Amino acid sequence: EMLREMLLLWAVRLNLLQAFSFSRSTPGRKSLKYASRASHERRACVFPLQSMTPSWSELEDQFGESFHAPSPVSIDSVLQPDKPQFSTIRPTLFRERHGWCPYSERVWFALEIMGVPYDTIRIDNTGGPRPSYYGGGTTPQMKWEDGRTQSESMDLVYRLDEENPSFDLKSTNPEVRQLISSFRSIFPSRSRPSSRASFLFQYNGEPLWKSTFEDTLKKTDALLSETNGPFFFGESLTAADIAWSPFLERYRYQLPCLHPGLEPYDAKLYPNLCAWYDAMDHIPAYICCCKGNAASWRKVLLMAGFGNAGSVPSNIQDNVSNLIERDQKNLGFDDSNDNTQEIWESYAETRPHVASTPAAQAAMVICGNRNAIIRDIQRQQELGRYDVNSDLTESLETADEALRELVQILIGDADETSLTNDSRRRVGELATFLNERICVPRDIGSLSAAALEQVEWRLQTFN
Repeated sequence: EMLREMLLLWAVRLNLLQAFSFSRSTPGRKSLKYASRASHERRACVFPLQSMTPSWSELEDQFGESFHAPSPVSIDSVLQPDKPQFSTIRPTLFRERHGWCPYSERVWFALEIMGVPYDTIRIDNTGGPRPSYYGGGTTPQMKWEDGRTQSESMDLVYRLDEENPSFDLKSTNPEVRQLISSFRSIFPSRSRPSSRASFLFQYNGEPLWKSTFEDTLKKTDALLSETNGPFFFGESLTAADIAWSPFLERYRYQLPCLHPGLEPYDAKLYPNLCAWYDAMDHIPAYICCCKGNAASWRKVLLMAGFGNAGSVPSNIQDNVSNLIERDQKNLGFDDSNDNTQEIWESYAETRPHVASTPAAQAAMVICGNRNAIIRDIQRQQELGRYDVNSDLTESLETADEALRELVQILIGDADETSLTNDSRRRVGELATFLNERICVPRDIGSLSAAALEQVEWRLQTFN
Protein backbone atom coordinates (compact mmCIF):
# COMPACT_ATOMS: atom_id res chain seq x y z
CA GLU A 1 0.00 0.00 0.00
CA MET A 2 2.86 2.41 0.82
CA LEU A 3 4.52 1.55 -2.51
CA ARG A 4 1.28 2.24 -4.42
CA GLU A 5 0.90 5.60 -2.66
CA MET A 6 4.51 6.55 -3.50
CA LEU A 7 4.04 5.61 -7.15
CA LEU A 8 0.78 7.57 -7.29
CA LEU A 9 2.45 10.61 -5.73
CA TRP A 10 5.29 10.53 -8.26
CA ALA A 11 2.80 10.19 -11.13
CA VAL A 12 0.89 13.26 -9.90
CA ARG A 13 4.14 15.22 -9.56
CA LEU A 14 5.19 14.24 -13.08
CA ASN A 15 1.86 15.37 -14.54
CA LEU A 16 2.11 18.68 -12.69
CA LEU A 17 5.62 19.31 -13.98
CA GLN A 18 4.60 18.53 -17.54
CA ALA A 19 1.56 20.76 -17.35
CA PHE A 20 3.51 23.56 -15.69
CA SER A 21 6.26 23.51 -18.32
CA PHE A 22 3.73 23.39 -21.17
CA SER A 23 1.93 26.49 -19.98
CA ARG A 24 5.06 28.63 -19.67
CA SER A 25 6.39 30.90 -22.41
CA THR A 26 9.14 28.70 -23.81
CA PRO A 27 10.68 28.47 -27.27
CA GLY A 28 8.30 26.54 -29.47
CA ARG A 29 5.25 27.18 -27.25
CA LYS A 30 2.02 27.23 -29.23
CA SER A 31 0.97 30.66 -30.40
CA LEU A 32 -2.01 32.22 -28.61
CA LYS A 33 -3.83 32.49 -31.92
CA TYR A 34 -4.30 28.73 -31.77
CA ALA A 35 -5.32 28.73 -28.11
CA SER A 36 -9.02 28.29 -28.79
CA ARG A 37 -8.42 25.40 -31.21
CA ALA A 38 -6.09 23.59 -28.83
CA SER A 39 -8.05 24.18 -25.63
CA HIS A 40 -9.72 20.76 -25.70
CA GLU A 41 -6.38 19.04 -26.24
CA ARG A 42 -4.84 20.86 -23.28
CA ARG A 43 -7.59 20.18 -20.77
CA ALA A 44 -5.96 16.90 -19.83
CA CYS A 45 -2.77 18.61 -18.69
CA VAL A 46 -3.87 21.89 -17.05
CA PHE A 47 -2.46 22.30 -13.57
CA PRO A 48 -4.37 23.16 -10.37
CA LEU A 49 -4.68 26.94 -10.32
CA GLN A 50 -5.22 27.09 -6.58
CA SER A 51 -1.62 26.11 -5.93
CA MET A 52 0.25 27.28 -9.00
CA THR A 53 -1.37 30.46 -10.31
CA PRO A 54 1.27 32.26 -12.42
CA SER A 55 2.47 35.70 -11.42
CA TRP A 56 1.49 38.79 -13.38
CA SER A 57 4.86 38.95 -15.09
CA GLU A 58 4.53 35.32 -16.16
CA LEU A 59 1.05 35.99 -17.51
CA GLU A 60 2.25 39.07 -19.37
CA ASP A 61 4.91 36.96 -21.06
CA GLN A 62 2.11 34.78 -22.45
CA PHE A 63 0.94 37.65 -24.67
CA GLY A 64 4.28 37.90 -26.43
CA GLU A 65 5.10 41.13 -28.21
CA SER A 66 1.53 42.48 -28.19
CA PHE A 67 1.66 43.33 -24.47
CA HIS A 68 4.83 45.40 -24.82
CA ALA A 69 4.15 46.88 -28.27
CA PRO A 70 3.48 50.64 -28.22
CA SER A 71 -0.25 51.33 -28.13
CA PRO A 72 -1.89 54.32 -29.83
CA VAL A 73 -2.18 57.36 -27.59
CA SER A 74 -5.58 57.41 -25.88
CA ILE A 75 -6.16 60.00 -23.15
CA ASP A 76 -9.18 60.29 -20.88
CA SER A 77 -9.17 64.05 -20.33
CA VAL A 78 -11.18 63.75 -17.10
CA LEU A 79 -8.48 61.59 -15.51
CA GLN A 80 -5.56 63.25 -17.32
CA PRO A 81 -6.45 66.96 -17.67
CA ASP A 82 -2.93 68.21 -18.44
CA LYS A 83 -2.30 69.40 -21.97
CA PRO A 84 -0.61 66.68 -24.06
CA GLN A 85 2.06 67.08 -26.70
CA PHE A 86 0.02 66.96 -29.90
CA SER A 87 1.42 64.92 -32.75
CA THR A 88 2.57 66.63 -35.92
CA ILE A 89 2.62 63.41 -37.95
CA ARG A 90 -0.86 62.01 -37.24
CA PRO A 91 -4.29 63.51 -36.46
CA THR A 92 -5.79 63.67 -32.98
CA LEU A 93 -9.45 62.72 -32.60
CA PHE A 94 -11.48 64.36 -29.84
CA ARG A 95 -14.40 62.04 -29.16
CA GLU A 96 -16.87 61.45 -26.36
CA ARG A 97 -15.16 59.57 -23.53
CA HIS A 98 -17.58 56.66 -23.05
CA GLY A 99 -18.21 55.73 -26.68
CA TRP A 100 -21.84 56.86 -26.43
CA CYS A 101 -21.78 59.62 -29.05
CA PRO A 102 -22.84 58.22 -32.47
CA TYR A 103 -21.31 61.16 -34.31
CA SER A 104 -17.94 60.45 -32.70
CA GLU A 105 -18.29 56.81 -33.70
CA ARG A 106 -18.61 57.78 -37.35
CA VAL A 107 -15.14 59.33 -37.41
CA TRP A 108 -13.64 56.67 -35.13
CA PHE A 109 -14.95 53.94 -37.43
CA ALA A 110 -13.59 55.72 -40.53
CA LEU A 111 -10.11 56.00 -38.99
CA GLU A 112 -10.12 52.35 -37.98
CA ILE A 113 -11.39 50.90 -41.25
CA MET A 114 -8.88 52.97 -43.26
CA GLY A 115 -6.05 51.98 -40.95
CA VAL A 116 -5.05 55.61 -40.40
CA PRO A 117 -2.68 56.08 -37.43
CA TYR A 118 -4.23 58.55 -34.97
CA ASP A 119 -4.26 59.69 -31.35
CA THR A 120 -7.39 59.98 -29.21
CA ILE A 121 -8.45 62.40 -26.50
CA ARG A 122 -11.75 61.49 -24.85
CA ILE A 123 -13.97 64.38 -23.80
CA ASP A 124 -16.80 64.40 -21.25
CA ASN A 125 -20.19 65.21 -22.81
CA THR A 126 -22.32 64.85 -19.67
CA GLY A 127 -21.55 68.10 -17.89
CA GLY A 128 -18.32 66.94 -16.27
CA PRO A 129 -14.95 68.69 -16.41
CA ARG A 130 -13.32 69.39 -19.73
CA PRO A 131 -9.63 70.18 -20.22
CA SER A 132 -8.64 73.82 -20.59
CA TYR A 133 -6.92 73.14 -23.92
CA TYR A 134 -10.16 71.86 -25.52
CA GLY A 135 -11.67 74.61 -27.59
CA GLY A 136 -15.24 73.79 -26.62
CA GLY A 137 -18.21 72.72 -28.67
CA THR A 138 -19.50 69.25 -29.44
CA THR A 139 -17.68 66.07 -30.31
CA PRO A 140 -16.23 64.87 -32.57
CA GLN A 141 -13.44 67.22 -33.51
CA MET A 142 -10.14 66.54 -35.25
CA LYS A 143 -6.86 68.32 -34.67
CA TRP A 144 -4.96 67.77 -37.90
CA GLU A 145 -1.22 67.43 -38.21
CA ASP A 146 -0.87 71.12 -39.13
CA GLY A 147 -2.55 72.18 -35.87
CA ARG A 148 -5.87 73.22 -37.36
CA THR A 149 -9.09 71.88 -35.81
CA GLN A 150 -12.19 70.77 -37.69
CA SER A 151 -15.62 69.52 -36.59
CA GLU A 152 -18.78 67.98 -38.11
CA SER A 153 -18.60 64.19 -38.31
CA MET A 154 -19.26 63.61 -42.01
CA ASP A 155 -17.01 66.48 -43.06
CA LEU A 156 -14.23 64.71 -41.18
CA VAL A 157 -15.10 61.41 -42.88
CA TYR A 158 -15.03 63.10 -46.29
CA ARG A 159 -11.60 64.58 -45.64
CA LEU A 160 -10.21 61.26 -44.42
CA ASP A 161 -11.55 59.61 -47.57
CA GLU A 162 -9.95 62.27 -49.74
CA GLU A 163 -6.56 61.97 -48.05
CA ASN A 164 -6.53 58.15 -48.02
CA PRO A 165 -7.50 57.01 -51.53
CA SER A 166 -6.22 53.47 -50.95
CA PHE A 167 -9.49 52.74 -49.12
CA ASP A 168 -12.25 54.25 -51.23
CA LEU A 169 -15.40 55.15 -49.28
CA LYS A 170 -16.87 56.72 -52.44
CA SER A 171 -17.76 59.82 -50.47
CA THR A 172 -17.70 62.01 -53.60
CA ASN A 173 -20.16 59.78 -55.44
CA PRO A 174 -23.50 61.65 -55.82
CA GLU A 175 -25.52 58.49 -55.09
CA VAL A 176 -23.58 57.85 -51.88
CA ARG A 177 -24.13 61.47 -50.84
CA GLN A 178 -27.86 61.04 -51.48
CA LEU A 179 -27.93 57.91 -49.31
CA ILE A 180 -26.26 59.88 -46.54
CA SER A 181 -28.80 62.69 -46.90
CA SER A 182 -31.64 60.16 -46.70
CA PHE A 183 -30.72 59.49 -43.09
CA ARG A 184 -32.19 62.83 -41.99
CA SER A 185 -35.45 62.29 -43.85
CA ILE A 186 -35.95 58.72 -42.58
CA PHE A 187 -34.97 58.98 -38.91
CA PRO A 188 -37.48 60.63 -36.54
CA SER A 189 -37.43 64.42 -36.78
CA ARG A 190 -39.20 65.35 -33.53
CA SER A 191 -36.98 63.67 -30.96
CA ARG A 192 -35.15 65.15 -28.01
CA PRO A 193 -31.55 66.02 -29.05
CA SER A 194 -28.96 63.87 -27.31
CA SER A 195 -25.56 62.43 -28.13
CA ARG A 196 -26.24 59.57 -25.73
CA ALA A 197 -29.82 58.62 -26.69
CA SER A 198 -30.29 59.95 -30.19
CA PHE A 199 -33.67 59.68 -31.96
CA LEU A 200 -35.25 57.79 -29.07
CA PHE A 201 -37.15 60.13 -26.75
CA GLN A 202 -39.76 62.85 -26.95
CA TYR A 203 -39.16 66.21 -25.29
CA ASN A 204 -41.21 65.10 -22.27
CA GLY A 205 -38.78 62.25 -21.67
CA GLU A 206 -41.06 59.45 -22.87
CA PRO A 207 -40.01 57.17 -25.74
CA LEU A 208 -41.19 58.01 -29.23
CA TRP A 209 -44.25 56.10 -30.37
CA LYS A 210 -43.74 52.48 -31.45
CA SER A 211 -45.32 53.29 -34.82
CA THR A 212 -42.71 56.03 -35.35
CA PHE A 213 -39.88 53.54 -34.94
CA GLU A 214 -41.63 50.95 -37.12
CA ASP A 215 -41.97 53.53 -39.89
CA THR A 216 -38.24 54.32 -39.63
CA LEU A 217 -37.30 50.65 -39.82
CA LYS A 218 -39.59 50.00 -42.81
CA LYS A 219 -38.16 52.94 -44.75
CA THR A 220 -34.59 51.91 -43.92
CA ASP A 221 -35.28 48.36 -45.07
CA ALA A 222 -36.81 49.67 -48.29
CA LEU A 223 -33.77 51.88 -48.94
CA LEU A 224 -31.45 48.91 -48.50
CA SER A 225 -33.59 46.82 -50.86
CA GLU A 226 -32.69 49.14 -53.74
CA THR A 227 -29.06 47.92 -53.82
CA ASN A 228 -27.55 44.70 -55.16
CA GLY A 229 -25.67 43.94 -51.97
CA PRO A 230 -25.99 44.01 -48.22
CA PHE A 231 -24.58 47.53 -47.82
CA PHE A 232 -26.26 50.83 -48.63
CA PHE A 233 -24.40 51.18 -51.94
CA GLY A 234 -24.09 47.54 -52.90
CA GLU A 235 -21.49 44.92 -52.16
CA SER A 236 -18.87 47.09 -50.46
CA LEU A 237 -18.96 49.41 -47.46
CA THR A 238 -19.03 53.14 -48.22
CA ALA A 239 -19.36 56.46 -46.41
CA ALA A 240 -23.13 55.86 -46.37
CA ASP A 241 -22.69 52.85 -44.07
CA ILE A 242 -20.42 54.88 -41.81
CA ALA A 243 -23.07 57.60 -41.60
CA TRP A 244 -25.90 55.21 -40.71
CA SER A 245 -24.14 52.50 -38.68
CA PRO A 246 -23.91 54.14 -35.21
CA PHE A 247 -27.62 54.89 -35.15
CA LEU A 248 -28.83 51.56 -36.54
CA GLU A 249 -26.49 49.81 -34.08
CA ARG A 250 -28.14 51.56 -31.13
CA TYR A 251 -31.62 50.94 -32.52
CA ARG A 252 -30.89 47.21 -32.76
CA TYR A 253 -30.32 46.91 -29.01
CA GLN A 254 -32.29 49.84 -27.57
CA LEU A 255 -35.65 49.75 -29.38
CA PRO A 256 -36.64 46.42 -27.76
CA CYS A 257 -36.09 48.15 -24.40
CA LEU A 258 -38.50 50.95 -25.28
CA HIS A 259 -41.33 48.86 -26.73
CA PRO A 260 -41.77 45.09 -26.21
CA GLY A 261 -41.85 43.23 -29.51
CA LEU A 262 -40.08 45.99 -31.42
CA GLU A 263 -37.15 44.08 -32.92
CA PRO A 264 -35.06 45.70 -35.69
CA TYR A 265 -33.24 42.39 -36.15
CA ASP A 266 -36.29 40.58 -37.52
CA ALA A 267 -35.59 38.77 -40.80
CA LYS A 268 -39.29 38.45 -41.63
CA LEU A 269 -40.15 42.12 -41.18
CA TYR A 270 -36.83 43.68 -42.17
CA PRO A 271 -34.84 41.19 -44.27
CA ASN A 272 -32.57 43.77 -45.91
CA LEU A 273 -31.79 45.46 -42.60
CA CYS A 274 -30.92 42.09 -41.07
CA ALA A 275 -28.62 41.33 -43.99
CA TRP A 276 -26.94 44.70 -43.41
CA TYR A 277 -26.47 43.94 -39.70
CA ASP A 278 -24.89 40.58 -40.58
CA ALA A 279 -22.59 42.16 -43.16
CA MET A 280 -21.45 44.81 -40.67
CA ASP A 281 -20.60 42.11 -38.13
CA HIS A 282 -18.04 40.80 -40.64
CA ILE A 283 -16.19 44.12 -40.89
CA PRO A 284 -13.13 43.64 -38.62
CA ALA A 285 -12.62 47.30 -37.69
CA TYR A 286 -16.27 47.56 -36.69
CA ILE A 287 -16.95 44.44 -34.65
CA CYS A 288 -13.47 44.21 -33.11
CA CYS A 289 -13.20 47.86 -32.09
CA CYS A 290 -16.04 50.35 -32.54
CA LYS A 291 -19.25 48.39 -32.06
CA GLY A 292 -21.10 48.36 -28.73
CA ASN A 293 -23.11 45.42 -27.41
CA ALA A 294 -26.61 44.86 -26.07
CA ALA A 295 -25.62 45.06 -22.40
CA SER A 296 -23.86 48.40 -22.74
CA TRP A 297 -26.58 50.06 -24.82
CA ARG A 298 -29.18 48.92 -22.29
CA LYS A 299 -27.16 50.42 -19.44
CA VAL A 300 -27.14 53.75 -21.25
CA LEU A 301 -30.95 53.78 -21.35
CA LEU A 302 -31.14 53.16 -17.60
CA MET A 303 -29.11 56.28 -16.82
CA ALA A 304 -31.21 59.34 -16.04
CA GLY A 305 -30.83 62.59 -17.94
CA PHE A 306 -29.13 63.54 -21.20
CA GLY A 307 -31.83 62.28 -23.50
CA ASN A 308 -34.75 61.15 -21.37
CA ALA A 309 -35.46 64.51 -19.67
CA GLY A 310 -33.91 63.63 -16.33
CA SER A 311 -35.74 60.41 -15.49
CA VAL A 312 -35.95 56.86 -16.74
CA PRO A 313 -39.45 55.86 -17.95
CA SER A 314 -40.82 53.19 -15.62
CA ASN A 315 -41.46 50.56 -18.29
CA ILE A 316 -37.87 50.56 -19.56
CA GLN A 317 -36.49 48.86 -16.44
CA ASP A 318 -39.04 46.04 -16.75
CA ASN A 319 -38.35 45.64 -20.46
CA VAL A 320 -34.59 45.50 -19.88
CA SER A 321 -35.02 42.91 -17.11
CA ASN A 322 -37.07 40.70 -19.45
CA LEU A 323 -34.47 41.02 -22.21
CA ILE A 324 -31.63 40.14 -19.82
CA GLU A 325 -33.55 37.08 -18.66
CA ARG A 326 -34.05 36.04 -22.27
CA ASP A 327 -30.36 36.50 -23.04
CA GLN A 328 -29.33 34.50 -19.97
CA LYS A 329 -31.25 31.51 -21.33
CA ASN A 330 -29.32 31.73 -24.60
CA LEU A 331 -25.91 32.64 -23.20
CA GLY A 332 -24.55 29.12 -23.39
CA PHE A 333 -25.10 29.09 -27.14
CA ASP A 334 -22.23 30.97 -28.71
CA ASP A 335 -23.87 32.94 -31.52
CA SER A 336 -20.65 34.56 -32.71
CA ASN A 337 -19.59 34.22 -36.32
CA ASP A 338 -18.14 30.87 -37.36
CA ASN A 339 -15.13 32.80 -38.61
CA THR A 340 -14.75 35.03 -35.55
CA GLN A 341 -11.07 34.16 -35.16
CA GLU A 342 -10.43 34.85 -38.84
CA ILE A 343 -12.08 38.27 -38.50
CA TRP A 344 -10.03 38.99 -35.38
CA GLU A 345 -6.75 37.98 -37.02
CA SER A 346 -7.53 40.27 -39.95
CA TYR A 347 -7.94 43.15 -37.50
CA ALA A 348 -4.87 42.29 -35.41
CA GLU A 349 -2.61 41.70 -38.41
CA THR A 350 -1.76 45.39 -38.83
CA ARG A 351 -2.00 46.27 -35.13
CA PRO A 352 0.95 44.84 -33.17
CA HIS A 353 -0.52 46.04 -29.85
CA VAL A 354 -3.62 43.83 -30.26
CA ALA A 355 -3.65 40.31 -28.79
CA SER A 356 -4.10 37.29 -31.02
CA THR A 357 -7.62 36.29 -29.91
CA PRO A 358 -10.64 38.22 -28.60
CA ALA A 359 -10.40 36.42 -25.25
CA ALA A 360 -6.66 37.15 -24.99
CA GLN A 361 -7.42 40.81 -25.69
CA ALA A 362 -9.86 40.87 -22.76
CA ALA A 363 -7.18 39.21 -20.63
CA MET A 364 -4.59 41.77 -21.70
CA VAL A 365 -6.90 44.65 -20.78
CA ILE A 366 -7.45 43.09 -17.35
CA CYS A 367 -3.67 42.73 -16.91
CA GLY A 368 -3.07 46.37 -17.74
CA ASN A 369 -5.83 47.60 -15.42
CA ARG A 370 -5.61 45.11 -12.56
CA ASN A 371 -4.93 47.64 -9.80
CA ALA A 372 -7.80 49.86 -10.92
CA ILE A 373 -10.12 46.83 -11.05
CA ILE A 374 -9.29 45.81 -7.48
CA ARG A 375 -9.84 49.37 -6.26
CA ASP A 376 -13.16 49.47 -8.09
CA ILE A 377 -14.28 46.20 -6.49
CA GLN A 378 -13.63 47.65 -3.05
CA ARG A 379 -15.25 51.00 -3.86
CA GLN A 380 -18.40 49.46 -5.34
CA GLN A 381 -18.74 47.16 -2.34
CA GLU A 382 -18.42 50.10 0.05
CA LEU A 383 -21.12 51.95 -1.88
CA GLY A 384 -23.36 48.89 -1.72
CA ARG A 385 -23.86 48.80 -5.49
CA TYR A 386 -22.72 45.22 -6.07
CA ASP A 387 -22.93 42.14 -3.90
CA VAL A 388 -19.33 41.05 -4.42
CA ASN A 389 -17.93 37.98 -2.68
CA SER A 390 -16.50 39.11 0.66
CA ASP A 391 -13.25 37.23 0.01
CA LEU A 392 -12.58 39.55 -2.93
CA THR A 393 -13.09 42.72 -0.90
CA GLU A 394 -11.48 41.74 2.39
CA SER A 395 -8.22 40.41 0.99
CA LEU A 396 -6.21 42.12 -1.72
CA GLU A 397 -4.22 38.93 -2.22
CA THR A 398 -7.36 36.89 -2.83
CA ALA A 399 -8.75 39.43 -5.30
CA ASP A 400 -5.41 39.57 -7.08
CA GLU A 401 -5.22 35.78 -7.35
CA ALA A 402 -8.79 35.58 -8.67
CA LEU A 403 -7.90 38.10 -11.37
CA ARG A 404 -4.85 36.06 -12.36
CA GLU A 405 -6.96 32.89 -12.50
CA LEU A 406 -9.50 34.64 -14.73
CA VAL A 407 -6.75 35.90 -17.04
CA GLN A 408 -5.29 32.43 -17.29
CA ILE A 409 -8.65 31.01 -18.35
CA LEU A 410 -9.10 33.75 -20.94
CA ILE A 411 -5.73 33.15 -22.59
CA GLY A 412 -6.51 29.43 -22.77
CA ASP A 413 -3.85 28.02 -20.45
CA ALA A 414 -6.42 26.63 -18.00
CA ASP A 415 -10.16 26.15 -17.68
CA GLU A 416 -12.84 26.17 -15.01
CA THR A 417 -12.38 22.47 -14.24
CA SER A 418 -8.94 23.25 -12.79
CA LEU A 419 -10.32 25.47 -10.04
CA THR A 420 -11.35 24.47 -6.56
CA ASN A 421 -14.97 25.08 -5.63
CA ASP A 422 -14.04 28.24 -3.70
CA SER A 423 -11.90 29.54 -6.55
CA ARG A 424 -14.62 28.82 -9.10
CA ARG A 425 -17.09 30.78 -7.00
CA ARG A 426 -14.71 33.73 -6.58
CA VAL A 427 -13.64 33.85 -10.22
CA GLY A 428 -17.22 33.42 -11.41
CA GLU A 429 -18.40 36.34 -9.30
CA LEU A 430 -15.42 38.37 -10.46
CA ALA A 431 -16.34 37.70 -14.10
CA THR A 432 -19.94 38.73 -13.36
CA PHE A 433 -18.72 41.94 -11.72
CA LEU A 434 -16.50 42.81 -14.68
CA ASN A 435 -19.27 42.15 -17.21
CA GLU A 436 -21.56 44.47 -15.27
CA ARG A 437 -18.94 47.21 -14.97
CA ILE A 438 -17.39 47.04 -18.43
CA CYS A 439 -18.66 49.44 -21.06
CA VAL A 440 -18.40 48.34 -24.71
CA PRO A 441 -16.69 49.72 -26.75
CA ARG A 442 -15.16 52.11 -24.19
CA ASP A 443 -13.18 49.42 -22.36
CA ILE A 444 -13.03 46.48 -24.78
CA GLY A 445 -14.51 45.53 -28.14
CA SER A 446 -17.68 43.51 -28.56
CA LEU A 447 -15.91 40.24 -29.46
CA SER A 448 -13.70 40.43 -26.37
CA ALA A 449 -16.74 41.21 -24.24
CA ALA A 450 -18.50 38.16 -25.67
CA ALA A 451 -15.51 35.99 -24.76
CA LEU A 452 -15.65 37.25 -21.17
CA GLU A 453 -19.40 36.57 -21.04
CA GLN A 454 -18.81 33.00 -22.16
CA VAL A 455 -16.27 32.47 -19.38
CA GLU A 456 -18.75 33.85 -16.85
CA TRP A 457 -21.47 31.53 -18.14
CA ARG A 458 -19.22 28.46 -17.95
CA LEU A 459 -18.11 29.29 -14.42
CA GLN A 460 -21.62 29.99 -13.18
CA THR A 461 -22.95 26.85 -14.88
CA PHE A 462 -20.19 24.73 -13.37
CA ASN A 463 -20.95 26.22 -9.96
